[in-house]
Amino acid sequence: MANSFKLASMSIESPPPHVRRKRYRGSHPRTFVEKYKELDPQYFTADVEKVIARGQTPAGTHRPICVDEILAVLNPQSGELALDCTLGFGGHAQSILPRLLPHGKLFAIDVDSVERPRTEARLRALGFSDDALNVCEMNFADIVQLLPESGKFDCILADLGVSSMQLDNPARGFSYKNDGPLDLRLNPLAGEPASALLQSMRAYDLGQLVGNYADEPYAARIAYGIKRSATPILTTRQLADNIRETLKDFPDRHDHKKTLARTFMALRIEVNNEFAALDRFIETLPACLKSGGRVAILTFHSGEDRRIDAAFQGFLSAGIFSNISVEPIRPSPEEQRSNSRSVPAKLRWAIRSGAPVK
Repeated sequence: MANSFKLASMSIESPPPHVRRKRYRGSHPRTFVEKYKELDPQYFTADVEKVIARGQTPAGTHRPICVDEILAVLNPQSGELALDCTLGFGGHAQSILPRLLPHGKLFAIDVDSVERPRTEARLRALGFSDDALNVCEMNFADIVQLLPESGKFDCILADLGVSSMQLDNPARGFSYKNDGPLDLRLNPLAGEPASALLQSMRAYDLGQLVGNYADEPYAARIAYGIKRSATPILTTRQLADNIRETLKDFPDRHDHKKTLARTFMALRIEVNNEFAALDRFIETLPACLKSGGRVAILTFHSGEDRRIDAAFQGFLSAGIFSNISVEPIRPSPEEQRSNSRSVPAKLRWAIRSGAPVK
């Protein structure tokens, strides 16, 4: 009896030992991994609210932009069918879903294999079942493939911005502000990282890419500086240091931060083939909308906005759209003050006519 009791006791799993968090220097955490309170908002709600009150985005989260403006444009109604082409953190989806219920449904797609499952789990925890929400991995360029299952949509949203979860996590390599692998892929399981792109491209082509995609005045100089590097550039810090060294004879009181941001953006666009995907999305968009269907597209740089504006004007002239936004809608002054990442955003909308697509 004693031996059997001993064996039974040994079979009970002991709780894992307590591990103290790693201390950080100073009074406030600086790196992504040190911001343990922001990364666990369930237990540190007050701390997260303080971060938001300072006009910042808590680490590992994303603050949706122009929510009220998008809801006003799309006007989702009970029983309607909607599509969120870029699910991200799910902020827009969380606001749209209650308006579709009951009997309506939201299809939500995203290429990010890391964040998409986390977002779906959060939305499911809020009570949105399969009847109300369908989440799948897909590039928004391929939305026409949804039609056999979904049918045409009453409203479509595309937020073309990179999410804060991607920007802030050094492991994703999206920002010059934190050191990490120079990756920049929206789906880290597909394609090649930006570090491979830098090694494969000629200096002239790289300069053209940065200049055309980001309107960067030092594009050619940056490209030749990268290609002159004695060792392959594999991390975000190596690239940032290389650019700063290349431009050391061109003083900038902001340490060339805008140039760094533009260069990283241009590389991200190329790595993810973003403009080609956007062009395919625009081309198939009218075929995915019902007559009277509404579309809203949120852009964050001029290359995207020019494409959307030109396409909407063309569809209006062809009678495919019955109405479009004359000027883009900008975030309110209050939103721009409270969330600096909303500042470059532009929202354009259109309404589908009943004309057939040729």
